[in-house]
Amino acid sequence: MAFEGLSSRLQNVFGKLRGKGKVSEDDVNEAMREVRLALLEADVNFKVVKDFIAKVKERCVGLELTKSFTPGMVVIDIVNKELTELMGGTHTKLAKANKPPTVILMAGLQGAGKTTSSAKLAKMLQKDKHKPLLVAGDIYRPAAIKQLQVLGEQIGVPVFTLGDQTSPVEIARAGLQQAKDNGNDYVIIDTAGRLHIDEALMDELRQIHEITKPDEVLLVVDAMTGQEAVNVAQSFHSQLELTGVILTKLDGDTRGGAALSVKAVTGCPIKFAATGEKIEPLEPFHPERMASRILGMGDMLSLIEKAQSSIDADKAAEMERKMRTAEFTFEDFLDQMEQVRKLGPLDQLMDMMPGMGKMKDMKNLKVDEKQINRVEAIVKSMTKEEKRKPELLNHSRRKRIALGSGTSVTEVNRLIKQFDDMKKMMKQFSSMMGPKGPKGGMKGLKGLMGKGGMKFPF
Repeated sequence: MAFEGLSSRLQNVFGKLRGKGKVSEDDVNEAMREVRLALLEADVNFKVVKDFIAKVKERCVGLELTKSFTPGMVVIDIVNKELTELMGGTHTKLAKANKPPTVILMAGLQGAGKTTSSAKLAKMLQKDKHKPLLVAGDIYRPAAIKQLQVLGEQIGVPVFTLGDQTSPVEIARAGLQQAKDNGNDYVIIDTAGRLHIDEALMDELRQIHEITKPDEVLLVVDAMTGQEAVNVAQSFHSQLELTGVILTKLDGDTRGGAALSVKAVTGCPIKFAATGEKIEPLEPFHPERMASRILGMGDMLSLIEKAQSSIDADKAAEMERKMRTAEFTFEDFLDQMEQVRKLGPLDQLMDMMPGMGKMKDMKNLKVDEKQINRVEAIVKSMTKEEKRKPELLNHSRRKRIALGSGTSVTEVNRLIKQFDDMKKMMKQFSSMMGPKGPKGGMKGLKGLMGKGGMKFPF
């Protein structure tokens, strides 16, 4: 998880302030000393940390604290606002040309994830009803063109290429013309990277820039390189006039220093954050939501948006009815797993829920993807009739399912038992719930949960 160490440290600092009826200047200084150390340990740029602490102190030591009934909460609110400001204030949208196509030039060092990010960006635009064209302009890295073609095929976006014998400048020019001829409203040009910034790389990018006159010049930087990511962004910006940054592998960087430094150092907004290798649409970077997550306040807006875009509302309502009336089958269970998986990794979803970081059980929760795959394999090895009527699953059928799914009979038995327990639990739960809440109040609810609770089979 991004910012894991920083988030934990800051929440401890502010936990001490929350309980105080009155916060003195010494309390603020002590808290800011710990915040400063936490930010430096998170690999945030030294100058950025210095300016940040000065701004927070200036706002804390003054009228805002003396007028407040809950000064501890005011300090947290000030830090939240300053963190938001540090990362850019508000989300910066992608530019759009007055006359299509909108041209997006992707730049960055080798290994930062440019090609994958180009495909993710195309998928995001496609999801928003646009018609993007990917242009394969990296002729130097072995298989770079092939990689983009494979990704384009996966997401159903056309890829323009002239092979690796034509100059990238000519490829960009021809790609832009192709987009105009075919009615593509966005052109994403994937360019070559190097292991370091050199004159040849910059000269080529400047020539492509001159020919295509891009509306967006997005720098793709690897968040895991920490402070180096900020230095790379600074170097590119001074020579190329970037319009925005895409931070990749944000989930792999537990410190998060790059995300907190890049806007302050370069002046360039972080427009998107990419996590994982899968070709999921890019996530718009919202500074205010990220600040909220760092401080343990969760990010319910992003979670709701994910759910609205991924989950079928009618299916969800039908599922709720089936669970309530104990009509829930293994077919429904499989469907539900697929719906939840569309939202992304479960540990990332937990991260968006307020207060989850403080719950030890949730903090140590690691969802085993292999186990989920085994569960899916077991259910998919059942016949249609068996999925709908689990009571048919006698010993010989269970043996066949174990063989077909590459699991053991013990695992099949465990899943069937847990599924049965879950159905009973849901039936009891719904019978207890009345229009005025649980029958028997909290005592009844605790009694139900005391029976072992509802365990998920993964």
